Amino acid sequence: MPQKDPCQKQACEIQKCLQANNYLEARCEAVLQEMRRCCALYPKGRSICCSGFEKEEREREKLKAASNGIHAAPQ
Repeated sequence: MPQKDPCQKQACEIQKCLQANNYLEARCEAVLQEMRRCCALYPKGRSICCSGFEKEEREREKLKAASNGIHAAPQ
């Protein structure tokens, strides 16, 4: 039997919050943070529910590197 996704509960809470708040993410920041915390507890790829948050983290890391002066060589 496949293992239950460890962050499924948080993903469902996000959906409930968004539906209750006309899909305004700003009103669901607390549940979004809970999801990020859950995703951080598990290796990448362990939770299918975390795939979008993992992509968000990669983008954040790219922006952080760029702001620290780490740029790709011009072509």
